[in-house]
Amino acid sequence: MRGHFAAISLILIGVVALGINLDLFELDIVRLARTWWPLVLIALGVGLFLTPGERNRPD
Repeated sequence: MRGHFAAISLILIGVVALGINLDLFELDIVRLARTWWPLVLIALGVGLFLTPGERNRPD
């Protein structure tokens, strides 16, 4: 499961960017980023919490 959070995030960002470029929907990314930037911090924290680190590895 390690690394899935970053991979899924990149895929979602790419899908949104492609949708905007193809005029499938309109999205004001600057306004959205100004409003929802704390959600990025929360998502990173949850991702770090759920990603197993070196301390959980059996010898």
